[in-house]
Amino acid sequence: MTTYTSATDRDRAEMLAEIGVGSIEDLFESIPAALRLGRPLDLPSGLSEAEVHAHLRDLAERNVSAQDEVTFVGAGMYDHYVPALVDAIIERSEFLTPYTPYQPEVSQGTLQAMFEYQTAISELTGLAVSNASVYDGPSAVGAAGYLARLANGRERFVVSRGLHPHSRETLVTMSAGYGTEVVEVPLSGGVTDPDALADAVDEGTAAVFLQQPNFLGAVEDLETLVPGARATGAVAVCACDPVALGILRPPGELGIDVAVGEGQPLGNRLDYGGPSFGFFAASDAYLRRMPGRIAGETTDAQGRRGFVLTLQTREQHIRREKATSNICTAQALNALAGIVYLSWLGRRGLVELTELLVARTAYARDALTARDGVRLAHDAPVVREFAVSLDAPVRAVVERCATAGVNPGYRLDLDYPEVENGLLVAITEQRSRADIDRLAQVLGDAVAAERAGAPAQAPA
Repeated sequence: MTTYTSATDRDRAEMLAEIGVGSIEDLFESIPAALRLGRPLDLPSGLSEAEVHAHLRDLAERNVSAQDEVTFVGAGMYDHYVPALVDAIIERSEFLTPYTPYQPEVSQGTLQAMFEYQTAISELTGLAVSNASVYDGPSAVGAAGYLARLANGRERFVVSRGLHPHSRETLVTMSAGYGTEVVEVPLSGGVTDPDALADAVDEGTAAVFLQQPNFLGAVEDLETLVPGARATGAVAVCACDPVALGILRPPGELGIDVAVGEGQPLGNRLDYGGPSFGFFAASDAYLRRMPGRIAGETTDAQGRRGFVLTLQTREQHIRREKATSNICTAQALNALAGIVYLSWLGRRGLVELTELLVARTAYARDALTARDGVRLAHDAPVVREFAVSLDAPVRAVVERCATAGVNPGYRLDLDYPEVENGLLVAITEQRSRADIDRLAQVLGDAVAAERAGAPAQAPA
C-alpha cells in the first residue's frame, strides 16, 4: 500500500513565500466570498492502514459479481469466457508496462499488435481502415459524430432510439459543446422506424446513428435504413456488437461509413464496468479524420517487414490547425486482449460462438414466454439479447429473483419506460440450458408472486 505524507506547516510557508502570497486564503482571493464554503470540510477522522483495509474489504463485499450469481445482464457488457491464453500474453512485461503507448518510437511488438488488431476490426466491420482503438463504445460514438461534423460542416445528428442510452447521452453532452442538434427517431416493432428516419434526415444532417443489433436486441434491416440515412450526404454511423458480426453482414457491405462499438465482449472481463476498449473503423474517405492513431506496415532499409505509427490526428503530433482529435492514447492493452481472443477463436470459431448464442437465445425466448405473465416486447430477429415485458412491476420482480441468486436481466424502465415493465435478457456461452431453465422458473415464480401480492423473501 502506498503511503502519502502531508506537507508540513513549514513546507506550506515556504511554498507561499515562493509564490508571493501571505496565506492559503490569499490564493482564493479571486473567488467571490459567497461561493466559498467558509468552514473546514466536514470529514471524519483518519483511519489507520489496518482500518482502511477492513473498510475497503467491507465495501467490496457489497458487490455481487457474475461468479456469485447466475446473471443474464448484458446491455453492452457481457459475461463471456476469457481463455487463460489472454492473460498469459497481455501480462507479459513487454505489453503490460507500456499500457497506453502513443509515442512514435514504441516497440515493434506493440506496433505489430496494433496492426493485427486493426486488421481484425476491418475484417469484422467490412471497412477499409481501423484505428488502434479508443476508450470505450460510447466515446467511439461521440468521436464518430465529431468526425461527421468536420467532414460535412453540418450541425444536426439523427439518432435511432435503438442506440445504446449511454451513447445517446454522450452525443447529447458533446453536442452541447459545439452546438449540434440531436434528433431522436423512434422504434416501431422493436426496430428503427424507416419512414421516421427518412423524414428526420435533411440537408442539414451531419450523421445518422444506428445500432446493430439495437439496444433491445433486435437485428436492424440496415439494407433498408442506410439509403435513407445517406440520402442527403450524411455520414452513416453504426454501433455494432462485435460478436454478433460473426454471423451478421458487415456494416461496410451495407453502405455504413463508420462502424464503432464496445470491444469488451472480445477477451475482456466485466471487471465491474471496465476498463475495456472502443473500436473505430471507417471507409477510406474518412481516413485522415479518424480519432487516435493508426499503425501501418512498412519495410526498413534492409527490406525487412516492420511497423510504424502511420497517422496521428492529435495536435501533439501534427500542426494544431490540422488536428481532428484530442485522443492522445489508446486502450492498447485491452485491444491486445481483443486480438488475442479473436486469434484464439479464429474465423470459424467466431461463427460457431455466435451460432451457439443464437440457438441458446431462441431457447431462452421460448422458455421465458412459456411462463404466465412473461411476453416478448417485440418479435424482431435477435442474436444474443432480447426484451420481454412482465405482468408485474419489473423492479420488484428483479429484487425477488436476486433472493434466489439470479439476476434476470437489465431493467428497461431505466431507459425505455415505453416498454411496459421491460426486461432485457442477455445470453452468453457461459449460460447453460440448465441456467436458462432456472431463469425461467425463478422469473416466472417472481412474476406470479408479485401478482399475487406475496411478501418478498429476505435476501439469502
